[in-house]
Amino acid sequence: MYITITAQKIGRGFETYNSSVRDYVAYLEKENQDLEPDRQETFFDQNENAIAPERVISEIDGNTAKLKKREPKFYSIVVSPSQRELRHIGNNPEALRRYAREIMKDYATSFYRDRKVTVDDIKYYAKIEHERTFRGIDKKVLENAPYRKQIAKLRNDLAKVERGELQGNPKAIQKEIERLIQEAPHKINGKMVVEGMKKERTQSHIHIIVSRKDMTNTYSLSPGAKFKESETILNGKKVKQGFHRDGFYLSAEKTFDRMFSYQRNYVERYSTKKLYRQDPKKFMSLLMGLPSNEKQIALNLLHNGGIHIPNIPTNKVQLAYKAIMKLKQGIQRAIRSGAIEI
Repeated sequence: MYITITAQKIGRGFETYNSSVRDYVAYLEKENQDLEPDRQETFFDQNENAIAPERVISEIDGNTAKLKKREPKFYSIVVSPSQRELRHIGNNPEALRRYAREIMKDYATSFYRDRKVTVDDIKYYAKIEHERTFRGIDKKVLENAPYRKQIAKLRNDLAKVERGELQGNPKAIQKEIERLIQEAPHKINGKMVVEGMKKERTQSHIHIIVSRKDMTNTYSLSPGAKFKESETILNGKKVKQGFHRDGFYLSAEKTFDRMFSYQRNYVERYSTKKLYRQDPKKFMSLLMGLPSNEKQIALNLLHNGGIHIPNIPTNKVQLAYKAIMKLKQGIQRAIRSGAIEI
């Protein structure tokens, strides 16, 4: 499970936030463009399954009372189950909708306030998408980059030869281009993997648009708070504020496991992700100390994410630091790209 929370994109000049959610809603409607109405994924909230895009725009844009230009009006939560998790629930959209509604309860309880925050206080609209495209930071895109660079130069040379601006053998240049395409390490249906290309396999994930203000357009509920729990003086009164982001991620993970009776492997746990960022040696030591069956599953999950585990001893004193750091960098890159199974 990979979950991100980000503020809306900053507008022109990088001084103010976009005044409308319209562009983001339009982006989330892209998969519906060529589909029949009965095959389209619709926006939903805690109680309704089919909410029109225009209503989403109206409700989010109209729920911004007293927010300043330099404050985000809404946040984006992206929930990306792994391939293993999606297989476990049969890639069922209805299961994903039920899960989204449950984790929004976890989201609400993660706020630190004077009064209890519940999901009924949260104004949000969610939508399931079934496709993903490769990004520039994806491992496959990066490993294809040197080949793309050479091919681009050769194609430029070929165009110059055909225009008479450069001497050369067009057939030989074309043959070299075809060789490089063939040797590129990552292809889909014979085409090189590049940024913007659709990814293979099941890619279902959930986008959630959350208003910065509560359902009554009165209280600010920002998941971007710097502290989990803090107190400040407002109008002469001490008030509680904060958002427990780690607590939300942990709760969302536990909610999935509880709802779908999912047996989470060591490398799929949020606590493990934190561990290899903070202490990669301990991460490796614990990984190698797992029972055989669980360790094999863990290694397979890492391998499927493009992570090679170096053959190093389990003794903490003997662990090779360079190999560990290389592993850490590879895992971090895979997680950012959404390629890893955790």
